[in-house]
Amino acid sequence: MADSCDIVIAGGGPVGAALMLGLRNCGQRVALVEARVGTPVADGRTLALSHGSRLILERLGVWRSLAPVTPIMRISVSQQRAFGRVELDAGEAHVPALGYTVSYGTLQRALTAALRSSGATVIAGSAALSVAGDEHNSTLRLDSGGEVEMRARLAVIADGGAHLKAARIRARDYRQAALVCDVATDEPHQNRAFERFTPAGPLALLPTERGWSLVWTAASADASGLATLPEAEFCARLRDAFGPAAGSFRLLGERQVFPLVLKYATRPVAPRTVLIGNAAQTLHPVAGQGLNLGLRDAWELARSIAALGDGDPGARAFLKIYFSQRRFDRTATILFTDSLIRLFSNDIPLLDTARGVGLAVLGGFAPAKNFLVRRMLFGTRG
Repeated sequence: MADSCDIVIAGGGPVGAALMLGLRNCGQRVALVEARVGTPVADGRTLALSHGSRLILERLGVWRSLAPVTPIMRISVSQQRAFGRVELDAGEAHVPALGYTVSYGTLQRALTAALRSSGATVIAGSAALSVAGDEHNSTLRLDSGGEVEMRARLAVIADGGAHLKAARIRARDYRQAALVCDVATDEPHQNRAFERFTPAGPLALLPTERGWSLVWTAASADASGLATLPEAEFCARLRDAFGPAAGSFRLLGERQVFPLVLKYATRPVAPRTVLIGNAAQTLHPVAGQGLNLGLRDAWELARSIAALGDGDPGARAFLKIYFSQRRFDRTATILFTDSLIRLFSNDIPLLDTARGVGLAVLGGFAPAKNFLVRRMLFGTRG
């Protein structure tokens, strides 16, 4: 294994793999370090990709190999048992779809196949242990069956790299957990998604090939309790929480519970090191912004490095410019998701009325609704 290159990417998940593909013709020597060794990805979790993410994946040559993918043509946003509703529509936004659902495993397999066919340098079976940068190099310590070091002019910490502590991390425990599973209903989804806010947290239904992907946010103990209920009782509780719009529910497969914590690097750049994706920020799943923000991180970093030619990608001036370019989109997306939880995850009567009025006004004011949609699809570049 070569012990040096220009750029090393730690983490071969969707964001790290997307960056590697984006750097194929950048004129730099790039290597991707990944802990897995050719293990088939069987992860069935459903991801929500925005239309902006579709454009990125098309440019990377990956989109056509994704199947099955389910378009989201409409999104209904409302409060549980309260007035006020916003209907977002792909036609009104002048896009072919607002977003798409795809399994994590499907996306990862497509990215891995694209990396293989591109001839990218992928160092499998090597887990990153630490990273440290100085004036000249970034040194990544790896566990490859024995400890080795890899030096680069720039280290990019991507998927799963938060444990490397390359930057100061702030965290906020929402004291919530997301119960995730697949369900079917009496009524067909017609490519419509729902985001319903309840006092305990948002309840989302995303259309899939099999039916729906459910993301049900609740207090941590309540979510764990829901996961152990008998199927009939669970489905009855879900119908009571969601309402009758989709009909009766049937459970498809296992229920999983994930704790929800906001984590973000206060400054995702350090000497000859940059953090992207969930190494830089882990968001609440409300509005499905986390992965989409990470893909924008990867795409913008790849574009910036390509513009350098054979310049130094780890230079302090370059990282300062990249941080400045990404700061607004990143900060706005973090604040957007966090503010939704702060505003809607409570049962305060006066706020209930104010939220309803706000949703009703937003739903009836096309310029404001279009602004919201474009920010959700494209970030601040929308």
